[in-house]
Amino acid sequence: MSASTPVDEPVNDPVDGPAAPAGDPLARERSHLTASRAALRAMREDVEALDIRDVTANWVNAEVLQHQIEERIKALADLSDTPLFFGRLDYLHAPGAERAEGAQGERFYIGRRHVHDADGDPMVIDWRAPVSQPFYRASKKDPMDVGLRRRFGYTGGDLTAYEDEHLSDPAEAATTSKLLQQEIERPRVGPMRDIVATIQPEQDEIVRSGLSGSVCVQGGPGTGKTAVGLHRVAYLLYAHRERLARTGTLVVGPNRSFLHYIEQVLPALGELAVAQATVDDLVAHVEVRGTDDATAATVKGDARMAEVLRRALYSHVTMPTEPVVVVRGSRRWRVPAYELEELVEQLLDRDIRYGAAREALPQRIAHAVLVQMERAGEAPDDRVQDAVARNAAVKAAVKAVWPAVDPAKLVLRLLSDAEFLAEHAEGLLDEQEQKAILWAKPARSVKAAKWSAADTVLIDEAADLIRRTPSLGHVVLDEAQDLSPMQYRAVGRRCTTGSATVLGDLAQGTTPWATRSWEEALSHLGKPDAVVEELTAGFRVPTDVITYASRLLPHIAPGLTPVASIRENPGFFEVRRSSGPADVIAACRELLTREGSVGLIAADPRIPELTDALASAGLPHVAPGEETTESTRLTLVPASLAKGLEYDYVLLDEPQAVVDAEPDERTGLRRLYVTLTRAVSGLIITHAAPLPSQLT
Repeated sequence: MSASTPVDEPVNDPVDGPAAPAGDPLARERSHLTASRAALRAMREDVEALDIRDVTANWVNAEVLQHQIEERIKALADLSDTPLFFGRLDYLHAPGAERAEGAQGERFYIGRRHVHDADGDPMVIDWRAPVSQPFYRASKKDPMDVGLRRRFGYTGGDLTAYEDEHLSDPAEAATTSKLLQQEIERPRVGPMRDIVATIQPEQDEIVRSGLSGSVCVQGGPGTGKTAVGLHRVAYLLYAHRERLARTGTLVVGPNRSFLHYIEQVLPALGELAVAQATVDDLVAHVEVRGTDDATAATVKGDARMAEVLRRALYSHVTMPTEPVVVVRGSRRWRVPAYELEELVEQLLDRDIRYGAAREALPQRIAHAVLVQMERAGEAPDDRVQDAVARNAAVKAAVKAVWPAVDPAKLVLRLLSDAEFLAEHAEGLLDEQEQKAILWAKPARSVKAAKWSAADTVLIDEAADLIRRTPSLGHVVLDEAQDLSPMQYRAVGRRCTTGSATVLGDLAQGTTPWATRSWEEALSHLGKPDAVVEELTAGFRVPTDVITYASRLLPHIAPGLTPVASIRENPGFFEVRRSSGPADVIAACRELLTREGSVGLIAADPRIPELTDALASAGLPHVAPGEETTESTRLTLVPASLAKGLEYDYVLLDEPQAVVDAEPDERTGLRRLYVTLTRAVSGLIITHAAPLPSQLT
């Protein structure tokens, strides 16, 4: 493999433009890049020039079509610092054609989106297309009919190097791609970027897995699980665009900082229609103004609460004791109480949503009346049945037997009324658990209540028991290990008829209710048949850093395979004694002399002190989720927000304080594991207090 490998004669070579010297391969590739950018610009101009005035029936259609055009224009944007293509495949034969002797092959440039010339011939092939797959999976052992795989190196948006592999040449030995390694280890400044140029075979298998099945990816720090999940969404939108356009896609992240960090990945791939939210966003039925202690939050997040809510809801259904008498004209029609009871029991046995059953009951009663009318010789139709269902007597009976229930009021009563809770939690929650979730001072109303985040999940469960939550086509759930069983249920409701990609690391669970096993989590999500894949190759964290952090694994996640770093750059790792904030500031200045982003991570209670120290030292910094710039590359990160983020260099302040800030030691050690594994190129640990014994 060499950048000086001569280019073979063109194989169905696209037009590169007149400026490409025949004997200069790099110039030919630059010329093709220039021509591809011009073609993309022409594609965008064609869309911008569309006149829809004579093709829409009304203003609504015009608005919809105009929005689609605007989205298409955005998707065709040419980002100056993002290369249109990053690889090339020279097939020995045309893909899909018979491999006859002397048949000519084809050449394809692989990029982030499809680009074609004025005649419709492809100049760049989308990385998600089947013909692009060998770029990620072909090898010397299985060349997949590829004669040459070429990788391109860029500086900004300028093509500056290339590297060739002759996969079908037995005389050429397999070697590691230097350009691939450089791209993996490129410094990180700003939000997360796509990994289309560096997807590995084991990652590609997950990315291209089908829409019908759900996938769970267990991946240690730096294994690329988040990127794999986002690229899977992009692939599914490519392969099943019409279906997902109807049903929708959603990415669920742990917090707003994380979502801000990843929000540019899909737009960079031309995908603009994927919604992003936190679990709190999904269940925001009421305003959150309160908090729970760890015990209360754990009980409220337990899956047993779903049955408590179901019992409490259906306790509102009472069997009728009086008949319903419907007066129509001069006739009176009587439905006896025993027949009404049968109708109610039938609906209960069907196990349909509470609200749906309540809506069906008046129609059932009306049908019973119509049967009597027919026996009496009348010929009622559907209009008569609807009129009977709206009769005041029928409506009064339904209100008495199957009353409307507001989900927030139901949860309010459960958390305020000890007797009501005890009645419906019997055999499910013990006395101490019931006491833990009861409010010391009951709220007067839904609006006056100081709801917690866990309470809103209970309200969401109750709302779904009353009326089914709409399902999306695909949901990506990232940092899933921190969800409670009830939160899994809340997310699962959003993809009951769709599929899910679940991403997480059991070792990084930092809540008291953190996931103990993926089997259990997937059961709560409603996807027990999901395939669990494990990623163990580390692309982000240097070897010395991940080795040090892995000392915690036996204490936080016994049995998990430690991540093995494949980075050639060893980075650096150092543990330093500190005498106070001045030493922390000095270490920050030292790291800022290097290229790339710097994260100062500390226990949440230490953030105010460090904020003051940075201000006194005149050292500018940003908070997690805010954009870094060339002049402000330092981010001050509370340990509770570090999950999912990455920085070229990390300064971790007082590891023991990170552990002590959590409600128990195991959770604290898991939080510490997260903070230790945020570095891409180097890690400095400063401490005045002794290090946790698990690290020594």
